[in-house]
Amino acid sequence: MSLLDVSIVSVALPSMQRGLGTSPAGVQWVVSGYALAFGLVLVTAGRLGDAYGRRRVFLLALAAFIAFSALAGLAPTTEVLVVARLLQGAAAGALAPQNSALIQQLFRDAERARAFGFFGAVVGISTAVGPVAGGAILAVAGEDDGWRWVFYVNVPIGLVALVLAARLLPRASVGERGRLDLLGVLLLGAGVLAVLLPLVLAESGGLTALWWLFPVGAALLAAFVVWERRTAARGGDPLLDVTLLTAVPGYASGLLLGTCYFVGFSGIWLVFALFFQTGLGYTPLESGLAVTPFAVGSAASALVGGRLVSRWGRKLTVLGLALVVAGLVATGLLLRLAPPHLAGWWAACALLVGGVGGGWVISPNTTLTLRNVPVRMAGAAGGALQTGQRIGAAIGSAALAGLFYLVLADTGQDYGAAVSLAIWTAAGAVVVALGVAVWELHAVGRPEEGRDFAAAD
Repeated sequence: MSLLDVSIVSVALPSMQRGLGTSPAGVQWVVSGYALAFGLVLVTAGRLGDAYGRRRVFLLALAAFIAFSALAGLAPTTEVLVVARLLQGAAAGALAPQNSALIQQLFRDAERARAFGFFGAVVGISTAVGPVAGGAILAVAGEDDGWRWVFYVNVPIGLVALVLAARLLPRASVGERGRLDLLGVLLLGAGVLAVLLPLVLAESGGLTALWWLFPVGAALLAAFVVWERRTAARGGDPLLDVTLLTAVPGYASGLLLGTCYFVGFSGIWLVFALFFQTGLGYTPLESGLAVTPFAVGSAASALVGGRLVSRWGRKLTVLGLALVVAGLVATGLLLRLAPPHLAGWWAACALLVGGVGGGWVISPNTTLTLRNVPVRMAGAAGGALQTGQRIGAAIGSAALAGLFYLVLADTGQDYGAAVSLAIWTAAGAVVVALGVAVWELHAVGRPEEGRDFAAAD
């Protein structure tokens, strides 16, 4: 639910504009506010789960997500809807790091890899099928008030999940609570906000008006690293132990790989929606169905990847990234050449290949990045990994959509040229991730069978 709500709402924006009687700029924060709040709380929520119990934070965050989903559906005005989405995004951001941390806590070795395989399948499906789900809901509920059901659908699903989580998640002992590093929370939150805000507001000129926030964000994040080092050196409780980046094998490279991959992976969905709906006149449902092969391939291969990653190690993500690059390059070429009424069919096989590769990236990279992280730090480490992915997603969405519109303006509305160049740019970001994976493979080599430092923590 939390990841689906990043992409599903984009399809419903025209319905929201009509239903609430507002402008496109008026509902921009419905999407950008959610993404911003989601990224801001990840590390802090992960640390709270480490200290106070992941089950407890999971249940509280899930209950809040359900309540704010209902509030968003009931919203009588744009202002109420934006506030509900900000709160919903914060609840989703609090929920997300508990997932990976609970897998770290409850599973070991090959079992953990398979669990992350299921997790990766969910990530791939929820990101890719958002437009399909949104289009289907609008088709059934109607264009005028259908957008409300995009939020209402979370309520029954969330209630079932809440009951099951309360019954099935073990009441494991919590870590040492210590003191929450409030200055660390403020420095990290302000730094991430400064980096993300211009990106999530890119469509309304955020990059031009707020460019100065990038150096401010870099300075705040540098200050955060210095403060966390000093806190750890004094024997305090840092929000995020930055020695994870230097002392834990595979963590820094996995964080960088995930960030680069999400630049390309997350940015292409908005470009596909613009191309199929605006350029070719597809309905939201037809547009979503056109990219379904990627989701199908990703889900299937992620389940298999969970079983292969313990044997193949980083080789699996190298192969997966190579397939994603090949699939995206071929998709860009086919959409450039295809007749409008056959574009979705022409690109289906290429998207399927890219999806198969994508299933061997997200969950295996999560497994390999977190495998040596001590369990007591699993929440904060998983939160930092997902924060990098959110920043990558924001960069990709802003850059690729901006490039798409720029090419349209320069070519006299040539949608084929715009979509192909944007997709090839996304492939370039994935090539950078591939370079990181190849470097780690040669620098570290294949992980020892069964080696798991976190298990001994």
